Amino acid sequence: MYITSIEIKDKRFNLPDGVGSDATHTTPQYAYAVCCLRTDSPVTGIGLAFTLGAGTDLVCKAIDYISVALKGREIEELMADFGNEYRRIADSPSLRWLGPHKGVIHLALAAVVNACYDLWAKSRQVPLWQLLLDLTPAQLVNTLDLSYFEEVLTRDQAIALLENQLPARNERTGVLSTGYKGYDTSVGWFNYPDEKIVANTRKAMDNGFNAMKLKVGSDDPGRDIRRAALIRQTAGDTATIMVDANQKWNLPQALYVCEKLGDINPFWIEEPTHPDDVIGHQAIARAIAPFKVATGEHIPNKVIFKNFLQAKAMDFCQVDAVRVGGVSEFLTISLLARQMGVPVVPHVGDMGQIHQHLVLFNHIGMGHEHLFLEHIPHLRPYFVQPAEITGGYYQVPQVPGSSSDLKD
Repeated sequence: MYITSIEIKDKRFNLPDGVGSDATHTTPQYAYAVCCLRTDSPVTGIGLAFTLGAGTDLVCKAIDYISVALKGREIEELMADFGNEYRRIADSPSLRWLGPHKGVIHLALAAVVNACYDLWAKSRQVPLWQLLLDLTPAQLVNTLDLSYFEEVLTRDQAIALLENQLPARNERTGVLSTGYKGYDTSVGWFNYPDEKIVANTRKAMDNGFNAMKLKVGSDDPGRDIRRAALIRQTAGDTATIMVDANQKWNLPQALYVCEKLGDINPFWIEEPTHPDDVIGHQAIARAIAPFKVATGEHIPNKVIFKNFLQAKAMDFCQVDAVRVGGVSEFLTISLLARQMGVPVVPHVGDMGQIHQHLVLFNHIGMGHEHLFLEHIPHLRPYFVQPAEITGGYYQVPQVPGSSSDLKD
């Protein structure tokens, strides 16, 4: 199956009032820069990078630059040594200068890489999670770029980690029957009034969710504390509640508000300060223990994830395959997190479409704990095969590919 042409789409979706709002992104427009790999067959590979509207056109232009080298390539040949291909693209001298490995160029790389994996799975007529499980450890590692990981995760160590998980895989395949547990992020968007977050909490519980998240980071910390208490009172002591500041606080503010939020026994406090501030996150993690820090939604690449993990600055790794360099870098980071004993609970800029596949592989193939996956339903009507949630669980996708196809 040969790639014959590349089509790029700028897809933007307006949201109802309050939906998607957080302390930093108060009026979001959800959007995707989409890479479409056309082939000499009816099959097209679709890859997404998530943005918030303005600037999506810049990512689309970068996809044009990055993807041109894929024309004429046969998908099996391309993916057999994709780790080296990935590094060649990411380290293209003129484009690397614009990052390196972050920003518009890296978002574009995510879309291109995700399209390659989607096409590969479709060409084999299996869902992405099955494709990844079907690969031998060496074949999977061949799709990854482990450069700059030499001191923490070599190729041989990555293969050994995966091989060591093979004997117990059958003990973890029960997730294919139950589905993968979800948590509801749409309970407490930042601009929702108090009565709406209470009603949403009740609705989420009625729909089978016992884990949910509230957006915090108000100019008045009292608002955050009051709203968190409302959700705890509504959901009860046994519910799992997370809070997410979306980078709003400086370090002193974070330390103060996190201490106050401890009264609701949060499962984690997410993005408490600037996403590049490794030492700041480390200080917060130490200060608020035994409460935990989750971050990664805006961490752009594997090297910074490595630094966070080395510094013990994150308790939950929220790597996102539509922000880092696609499925390949997601799996690379997941392997390192597994080696260092940190759970991966992805952020789902793709609304859970691709990540429902990746968490299945992380659990079955890598031995990551089955915790839960974020659920955001607001773009559901636009997908050809939207993620299905039943009783609070993602149902296992059965259609070939990565579930990324968007309706025309």
